[in-house]
Amino acid sequence: LKLESTQSTISSNEDLLPGIEAIRSQNHDLCEKLETLTKQPYFRLYTVDMLASCEYIPQELTECYSETCEIYPIDEEDIPQDIRRVDALEHDFEIDGWARWDMPTDDYYDIFQFPEEYTGYDGNEVWRFVHDRICFEGYQYDDDHWKADYNKAVSGLHSMISAQIVRGIQKRVESGEGFTEEEKWTDPEIEFRRRLSPNGETTLAIENLYFCYMLCLTAASKARDRLLEDCNSGKINSEAAKELRPILDSPLLLDQGVEAASCKLHDHAV
Repeated sequence: LKLESTQSTISSNEDLLPGIEAIRSQNHDLCEKLETLTKQPYFRLYTVDMLASCEYIPQELTECYSETCEIYPIDEEDIPQDIRRVDALEHDFEIDGWARWDMPTDDYYDIFQFPEEYTGYDGNEVWRFVHDRICFEGYQYDDDHWKADYNKAVSGLHSMISAQIVRGIQKRVESGEGFTEEEKWTDPEIEFRRRLSPNGETTLAIENLYFCYMLCLTAASKARDRLLEDCNSGKINSEAAKELRPILDSPLLLDQGVEAASCKLHDHAV
């Protein structure tokens, strides 16, 4: 789903419109650069404990028998030693304390080997828990409060997953691969209207997607100096650094309209 081509955008916040328009006009160029960057091992491989129990939803570990959900770490000999060495030294970030629960492991996964795809998995139970228990109740959409902004960001993340699902269904249709009898979502247009359109289940799903994306772009902008420092010091190798530098110079990372989402969250929280 290309943000700049989405025609169903509705914004109830005029201060978000300049950022939305900037993304619509410039996102294609940035996406092309990001796609090139993610071919580099430094931005293609990630380490995470896939089998760790969720701290918020303790569950009994059971194996999923759906082949579409299978994901495996890459072989140990395929992990560049310089990446492993840098990751081993960088694990003490102070980000709300969540990092204590999601420490790097010896397992690395490849986003090209297992890309984001439609698997047919029904995540309703998980998303219901996220919206009902992790998000904040009692706040209207346009309330001037950081908790309302937080809810927008989480909804935007949900919209991103929904967009991936719709795209995955469309790819299935175009490839002729077909669907199993158990898969209940098979029409991309129906799912787009239900999940992302103004007349769907979440009327401001696309606006929330933009809001969340603005936060991500601003976060990248805030990390720019650190990333450039890592490029210069060799923590990020020269080939990956060559692809990263043009991204860090993207106008979207410096656009004041794009910073509106971050400013709202910051001003409401302080």
